[in-house]
Amino acid sequence: MKIPPILEVGGILISSDILTEYFCCDYEKCKGVCCVEGSDGAPVTMEEIAGIEEALDAVWGDLSASAQSVIDKQGVAYTDQEGDLVTSIVRGKECVFARSLTPDPSPKGEGTNDSCWLCMLERAYRNGKTQFCKPISCALYPIREKKFSGGLIGLNYHRWDVCKDAVEKGKALHLPVYQFLKEPLIRRFGQEWYEELCEVAKLFTTS
Repeated sequence: MKIPPILEVGGILISSDILTEYFCCDYEKCKGVCCVEGSDGAPVTMEEIAGIEEALDAVWGDLSASAQSVIDKQGVAYTDQEGDLVTSIVRGKECVFARSLTPDPSPKGEGTNDSCWLCMLERAYRNGKTQFCKPISCALYPIREKKFSGGLIGLNYHRWDVCKDAVEKGKALHLPVYQFLKEPLIRRFGQEWYEELCEVAKLFTTS
């Protein structure tokens, strides 16, 4: 695969495919599977862990019994093999804050293959019960943030087969990754930075 050019926007390194590739989540098809696939939880900061802990009482009753047990034993986050803080997970894959809307009647799992998954943190926030929505790493996906020495930050577009429907929907809507993620990018880096990103995107895609 050809490596996309790297651009610089406001002191942040940007993989140019964030500007050229298309993406738009298609929940009706993916059913929130990104919350329950993979081998580690979602990356979180210490500040976010504090926000999650503050919101825990409001979402506790919405969590599965398995998730509650994991949180009781190790808390809302742990350090993965790469030394990064990530949200705790159940059965080695699903985030403790993900809950199936179609529970499996068997004792082995919390959902079926047809399960629709929601983030209980985000649902509580949308319902006005908490001040914390969800980790910025979740909101920014499929952009992944990488921190380098000296405070340098890089943003990459992460490709994952479970998001193939999102890619197809993005293409149909002609919606680039950076436009789909306008709100979380502004939340993370600010309005002024995002406007600069849009200008860079315009120049890059028309050159």
